[in-house]
Amino acid sequence: MARCALCGRDENMPYTCQRCGNTYCGEHRLPENHDCIGLEEWDDPDGVFDSGFDDSVDNPGRTDDTSTFDRLKPNTSTGGPLGYFRGNMTYVFLGVMFLTFAAEFLVLFTVGREAFVALFTLSSANPFYIWTWITSIFAHSVANPLHIFFNAIVIYFFGPLVERRAGSKAFAALFLVSGVIAGLSQIGVSLALGGVSAVLGASGAALAILGVLTVLNPGLRVYLYFLIPVPIWLLTIGIAGFSVFAIGTGGTGAGGVAQIAHLAGLVIGLAYGERLRRTGTQAPEQLQFGGGRGGMGGPGRGRF
Repeated sequence: MARCALCGRDENMPYTCQRCGNTYCGEHRLPENHDCIGLEEWDDPDGVFDSGFDDSVDNPGRTDDTSTFDRLKPNTSTGGPLGYFRGNMTYVFLGVMFLTFAAEFLVLFTVGREAFVALFTLSSANPFYIWTWITSIFAHSVANPLHIFFNAIVIYFFGPLVERRAGSKAFAALFLVSGVIAGLSQIGVSLALGGVSAVLGASGAALAILGVLTVLNPGLRVYLYFLIPVPIWLLTIGIAGFSVFAIGTGGTGAGGVAQIAHLAGLVIGLAYGERLRRTGTQAPEQLQFGGGRGGMGGPGRGRF
């Protein structure tokens, strides 16, 4: 048994990278999944990272006559059909979000609002509609497309960074668990205060991702709207501070936003980020991001 050099996971059948010589688990065995130093030598004459697209290039590193078509086939030898999802769960979740968004329109305009609420909205009126614990994560407001747009930006830019370091399985668990707990926290607090609430949206999961990166590298430079550089810790404090202020002045759903869900997702992310930090996991030094506070769901009733 060996330990993955990136995530610290114990692995019965470890992989050794031929370029950097380190040992990795199945999630991080590919050079691009552990930021291998060999990626900087893509055009090296040894052909270690030969793409196979240009057969006219003199490449002594290639010793087989495999066709270009065969080399384009996805490598699923270590995971069967599920190998297609390894390293790509961020994009899988984004795809599910937009497919769910389309399904919301279909249900709303063909079956009606009652069916829409029952299928996609986690509500304090029906907390035991178990399926909505999951569907509400991927559903977004059909009245304002900016809701899904800004959440998608956060997940698209930040998600791959966390997935690469935590592994696809752990990332998928983080996304789903944080999304469920965020939604349940919102309706739970509302019930405890004698109110009624309904939530939908992926902001709880998005803020969990943000929280992970805040712990792994608090100085990570984020470009708000691709123009304004700020450290990620400042962005995180700003979001948390706004939610606390909003709750104090307007309640748990102030501004039509599920503020408790925001805070719950962020706390989960910070906790998981600390766990990863103790394994020596790190994050990159800068990142472009076009969201901002509105990117966490923005204004709108019942959204987070």
